[in-house]
Amino acid sequence: MAEHRAVGAPLSDGARPNPAIERSPTGVTAFVGRTLKGPVDQPVRVSSFADFQQTFGGLWQPSTLSYAIEQYFENGGRHAIVSRVVNGARPPTLTLPAERGELTLVGVNPGSREYLRASVDYDGVGEAERDRFNLIVQRIRLPGTEQIEDQEIFRRISVEPDSPRFIGNLLLESRLVRLHGGAFPVRPDKTTGAPSGPAIRYVSSRGDGDDGAPLTDYDLIGSAVKSTGLHALQAGEGFDLLCIPPLSRERDLGLATLLVAARFCRDRHALLLLDPPAEWTTPQTALAAFRGWPFRSANAAMFFPRLTVLDRVRKRPETFGSAAAAAGMLARADERLPVWAPAEGEEPMLRPAFKLATVVGDAERERLAQAGINTLQSMRATGRACLTPCTLAGDASGLADLRLLPARRLGLFVVRSIERSTRWLLAAPNEPQSWQRAHDQVEQFLEELDREGAFAGSEPKDSYFVVCDERVNRRETVAEGKLHLLFGIATIRPAEFHSWLITYQDHASRVRTVAVNRLATSQQRVDWEIETAMAGPSRRRPG
Repeated sequence: MAEHRAVGAPLSDGARPNPAIERSPTGVTAFVGRTLKGPVDQPVRVSSFADFQQTFGGLWQPSTLSYAIEQYFENGGRHAIVSRVVNGARPPTLTLPAERGELTLVGVNPGSREYLRASVDYDGVGEAERDRFNLIVQRIRLPGTEQIEDQEIFRRISVEPDSPRFIGNLLLESRLVRLHGGAFPVRPDKTTGAPSGPAIRYVSSRGDGDDGAPLTDYDLIGSAVKSTGLHALQAGEGFDLLCIPPLSRERDLGLATLLVAARFCRDRHALLLLDPPAEWTTPQTALAAFRGWPFRSANAAMFFPRLTVLDRVRKRPETFGSAAAAAGMLARADERLPVWAPAEGEEPMLRPAFKLATVVGDAERERLAQAGINTLQSMRATGRACLTPCTLAGDASGLADLRLLPARRLGLFVVRSIERSTRWLLAAPNEPQSWQRAHDQVEQFLEELDREGAFAGSEPKDSYFVVCDERVNRRETVAEGKLHLLFGIATIRPAEFHSWLITYQDHASRVRTVAVNRLATSQQRVDWEIETAMAGPSRRRPG
């Protein structure tokens, strides 16, 4: 990543970045919601349900996210990024006895299943070092077992606040505990136990951890400033799909969460996958309700109906949302074909263990597709029309690039890849040489995609364009400290471009969708019109 210098600052020798555009990965799905345990508001990458179970505790009835993760991987998901959200949950505490009083530690992660233990010894500590001690802290799978999930060792730490080894400061870097209550006058006693017991003895945490209340929409939305809720994902790895499971088995996400999540996805060039509301139990009710449903977004898609799956905790079939399984199917398809190439003559199928919660006939599938709702398939049928999946852009968008899911995912993939790989412009001189290098970098990337069949058009001029010269970087633009990069791609019809403008300024890049005259890109001047979106222009991305 380029160092944070303003556009126009000189590049030092050897600072030129690799000119190749790195392709953004696809099929990486982010999940936000309640889990049994694990870090809060910290995105964690998992590559299997076993990984999820290790960090977040596996299936838990109050956690719709845990079932969504299981269904995602069972339908072909490859990589997930999980961010845990809580509502009033408390971590456990752990008390270490001392000569005068007690030293109390508090867990970093909340929850009733956060099992901690600690041990104190004075090995290697001199007789005169009355403030020093060694501390071992462990997270274990279950109380009374030796299944250690995590461990930290702090040697020669001190209870003196002025010491460079003060326990309160060192534990700020701990993944497991913090010092509770500030400075303590004396060090804790050595941990003792029965003489016939193990060589290292431990004090276990109290059973005072709490799982908190069910989540609300406010918990899921969180704070962009504090990086909580779904905004915690802004500090994590990139993703191209986002799933937010229902608040509970009985309660759908509210409109506020949908709107904020759609905007969040738009700012990060990702796609939000939604569960159909619980009351949409038949194709007829779904079609009737969808007409008055107040949510539309080109950065969201829905797959109908909900699914009937065996609940391995309750040991009986239950109804679940469909978004996670659909995300797994999309990720599975991405392994065989690029995002812009839907499988020819066939649609992705659910894995055999997944059943549709309601029957959808062929005529109903077509009516749902016309409205903007995709239909999941659990079995193949000969003679059935293959329908191209769509987004929730609605007819008002006016652009097939926004309505058709493969075209939309292609556009998001292209923008995501270009924006991330051209951040070196934030540190480059704002001059024609830099503009030309950026132009060549992006053009090479689009040319490669064109050769692979990503775009419409038999000739490059009808498939894509790149502009990064005086036509977009005029004298007044440079004087304002801005650098513009304009590009467009034809995903549906030749020479009908879906276009974006990236502005580099003040250590950040900003992406906006623009409308460009199809003939203007070859003229001395390029004029564009910023298109308005559901939630305003794209957010600035730090370099």
